[in-house]
Amino acid sequence: MTLLILAAGIGSRFGGLKQIEPMGPNGEFIIDYSVYDAKKAGFNKIIFVIKEEMYDDFKNTIGKRVEGKIEVEYVFQKMNDVPIEVNYERVKPWGTGHAILACRDIIKENFAIINADDFYGRNSFCSAYEFLKNIKDDTNFGLIGYKAINTITENGSVKRGVCELNGNKLVGIIESNISKNKDKIDCISLTKNKEFQIEFDRLVSMNMLLFTPKIFKYLESDFIDFLNNINDREKDEFLIPEVVDKHIKNGDIVVNVIETDSVWYGVTYKEDKIAVKNAINDMIKNGEYNNKLW
Repeated sequence: MTLLILAAGIGSRFGGLKQIEPMGPNGEFIIDYSVYDAKKAGFNKIIFVIKEEMYDDFKNTIGKRVEGKIEVEYVFQKMNDVPIEVNYERVKPWGTGHAILACRDIIKENFAIINADDFYGRNSFCSAYEFLKNIKDDTNFGLIGYKAINTITENGSVKRGVCELNGNKLVGIIESNISKNKDKIDCISLTKNKEFQIEFDRLVSMNMLLFTPKIFKYLESDFIDFLNNINDREKDEFLIPEVVDKHIKNGDIVVNVIETDSVWYGVTYKEDKIAVKNAINDMIKNGEYNNKLW
């Protein structure tokens, strides 16, 4: 069972891998806790998608801590890995959909994806493992849904996919900036520039998605469409939530939403670091993690 960790954007967001603030008491990053929780849940292989120039830094920090504990592979998200000729320069990575597509030749089994810099909680990995283990139809995908209130920071808005549901089936994702406002969550849609509110317990996506290899078929055709219809050649991104949303609406796939009570932690703002460190220390005191993780 494979966990795909999207880490190619780390360098650009944090100014280089070495500048990531350690969160654990022995220098652990958030990504260390994700690998640890995934292994505890039953995952036996990790694939890191990174930029090629990050490889040495990545392998010498995170890699050397987890290699030997679980099977590890590295995949490079390359700017020139495109299916059609592109006659312009681009610096910014193509997006999460392209990062997943980079693994099309090595993933032949059901797999989960997560972001490298989000703390997801062990219960989420356990739920993901159980779902992936029991998939019978290769167009049956999954999404771990978090209560919106469990994914916000007091320091500003955060980007989340607000889930539209029919029972436990996903019918749409509204990519939005969300923030707490007394007894509601304020949302601003990123695609429709529309403001709306949701309840604290409304489920949102943290990009913890569960796929069969069938997803690569959709990604390959959609990436060509994206490149042929791109508006801003430097900034537009090929994003996995938009791919999922499109194929739900086309009736190609079914996405099951699995609710979790896990709490997200992450560093969207520099002020978030103290809260994340404190939360990890509390979990260590409660016996959820060892003081020295590895």
